[in-house]
Order: sequence, then C-alpha cells, then structure tokens
Amino acid sequence: MTTSEAEFNDKIAIVTGAGRGMGRAVAHRLAAGGAKLVVNDVATDSAEGVASELRSLGAEAIAAPGDVSNSADVKDMVDAAIENFGALHILVNNAGILRPTAVIDIEEDEWDLVVSVNLRGTYLCSRAALPSMREAGWGRIVNFSSTAGKNVSTVGGAHYTAAKAGILGFTRHLAKEEAGYGITVNSVCPGLIDTEMVRATIDPDLTKTYAASFPIPRLGEPEEVAELVAFLASDRAAYITGASLDINGGDLMI
Repeated sequence: MTTSEAEFNDKIAIVTGAGRGMGRAVAHRLAAGGAKLVVNDVATDSAEGVASELRSLGAEAIAAPGDVSNSADVKDMVDAAIENFGALHILVNNAGILRPTAVIDIEEDEWDLVVSVNLRGTYLCSRAALPSMREAGWGRIVNFSSTAGKNVSTVGGAHYTAAKAGILGFTRHLAKEEAGYGITVNSVCPGLIDTEMVRATIDPDLTKTYAASFPIPRLGEPEEVAELVAFLASDRAAYITGASLDINGGDLMI
C-alpha cells in the first residue's frame, strides 16, 4: 500500500454534513486511506446514501443522521462511533448552511439558524469528541471555515461571515487547550468550490464571472479540499495546530 492508502487504517472518523459536496469528498478520501467512517448529515437519505457508497467500495461506514446544532443529536452521533467502532480519532466539522440575505433583511431566526449550524455545531461536535480523543492520546479536529472568515463572504450574508470568523477563533483556542493531550485542531478556509450549495445559490453566469476573476480562473473541486483535510488529519501534520489553511485559487491575494 502507498502512504495515502494506509495512513488511516486504525482510525475512526466522523464527517459532518457528509451527504454531499465537500463533506462527501472528505468522507471518500478518509475511507480511501483506510479510516472507518461515521457519515453525518441532517438529511437521513443523504447520510445513508454516502455510507452505502463507502461500503460498496470496501470501507467500513455507518450513517449517523442528525442536526449538529442539537446537542442530543450530536451525542447520538458520537455514541454511534464508539458503539460501532470502539473509538473516535478524527472529527471533520464540515456541516454548514448559507443564506445570501443582506443585514437589513436578516430576521433573528435566520441569524440564529446560520450561526447555530456553522458555529454552535462546530463547538458541540468538538466538545463531544474530546473525551474519546483524550483517552486515545491522539486526535485530529478539522474545522471548516471559509475565505469569508478572513474577509467577506462572496455568496453568504453577514451571519455566515460572522460564524466562519468565529470558527477561526474557536479553532485557535481549542488547539491551545488540547495540544497537551495529543489532539491537533486546525481550520480549512475554502474559497468558491464547485458544490451543490454553490450551484444552487449563485446564478451560473455570475459563477463564471467569479471564477474568471481568480488568479487560478476556475472553481475549486471538492476533492482538492478533501486532500487538504486528509493532510491535516494525518500524522504528516502532527506539528501543525491552531492553523488556518487557505484553498481558494489565490482569491485572497486580490
């Protein structure tokens, strides 16, 4: 086996929001490296569909549908990992939602929803995963922020930008708290990636305009983001913690 095929052989991973897009690509990449997967998505059919895909490729995978902003659902998800596989080593906090609403038009319930799924979900899932990681003396938490967390969202509203910026601060703080337990915590900051969510939110002609404006003039691919996540989840990144890694075709250089 090559390094990429064997590097996660003894690892158990949860990927949230893995029913499509970048989460699905991450789940496939970790499974290809030998990890056993717990596939989470708020949509039961989507979670079960990706888990089935992974099993058809020879991976061990279960579905754990649930809302990451709901602490009971999060507990059930982590419990499923422990009960089925005996441990939890890798958590990828990918689940998120986006709304393009201008601040003047954002109702309180929409603000709370976007911040809750993106930021509260990252906190709840991380908190629930820590005991098992501490027990193992090894853990990797990879949080999905965005170029929005460092600048302003291309697509989402201020609630999305605020939540993604909050994830960067949470990542740094948790990394400092957990480093002594063998747990690293890092963020990835994707730019405009060719996902279902992006295609459903942005007009196709505007998508082409955005893509043409980037130094690398195209949208990113979910599989490219998955490779970065796999690096951070591996022993190759053992000395990296509290970091935020950009993957945006050079967009932030503009």
